[in-house]
Amino acid sequence: MTADRNRRRRRVSVAVAAAGAALAMAVLAACGPQDTGAGQKPPAATTAGTTAAGTTAPATSDAAPTTAPPTTAPATEPPTTAATPSATPTTTKPPVEQAVMKVGANSSQVRELQARLGQLHLFSRNPTGYYGSVTEHAVRDFQERHGLSVTGSVSQATWSRLRSLTHQPTHKELYPPIPAKPAGKLDARCLTGRTLCISKTSRTLSWVVDGKVQATMDVRFGSQYTPTREGLFHVNSKSRDHVSTIYHSSMPYAMFFSGGQAVHYSSDFAARGYAGASHGCVNVRDKAAIARLFDQVRVGDKVVVYW
Repeated sequence: MTADRNRRRRRVSVAVAAAGAALAMAVLAACGPQDTGAGQKPPAATTAGTTAAGTTAPATSDAAPTTAPPTTAPATEPPTTAATPSATPTTTKPPVEQAVMKVGANSSQVRELQARLGQLHLFSRNPTGYYGSVTEHAVRDFQERHGLSVTGSVSQATWSRLRSLTHQPTHKELYPPIPAKPAGKLDARCLTGRTLCISKTSRTLSWVVDGKVQATMDVRFGSQYTPTREGLFHVNSKSRDHVSTIYHSSMPYAMFFSGGQAVHYSSDFAARGYAGASHGCVNVRDKAAIARLFDQVRVGDKVVVYW
């Protein structure tokens, strides 16, 4: 009996021990956080990998990570900076050469210019000292032939080049003698006494003393609306620096013969030639020639205007 009792005790002890071991294994297998169901408050968070009892659980391959993996931001391309266009090179304009002489000038230097152009056969008229359209065209021709800026005005470069190709004009070249012979037949009324003999046919004025021609020069007349009167007249007054009271234009060396009509120097005639017309006066374009004539003519001398 005693032996059987002891065997039963040992079997019970073994069974108890086995049950305890099984219980311990079950506790160890269920140490992580558990889903306790709806309405259940989850257990307090513990240190990752550590059980509530302070035991570190073995790492498993399918355990949920406790720390989110660092997110690597995609490489951001540096902001593209629009290429700054290179500064456009500044085009430096050649300096504008100041004119030594230009249209409208009236001087001894212009007379020299005309004489030098005459040496090159670019200016076919007698020098007048007035820079008009005829002189401008001659200057343009010279500039074009010699590779200069074609402006029609005389720059220092143009003046230097012209002087290098010509000689200093003589007095005869600067002040050529006025032709003594008239361009046409003299009217019979011009053959006696002191007469300003003016031919509309040849467009010339001849200064005639006792039938002998002393000087001849080109002249221009009035337009069809303001014609120069024809006939026999006399110089009734002279005005060296006259200015028209009607048109307010300059009329140097004026010698009046019929009302407001006079023989006088015209800068417009010197500049534009026969492209223009007067308001009835007899225009002379050679200033030096009419200046000499003005000094010789007297009040009372005849004026004959004819075809």
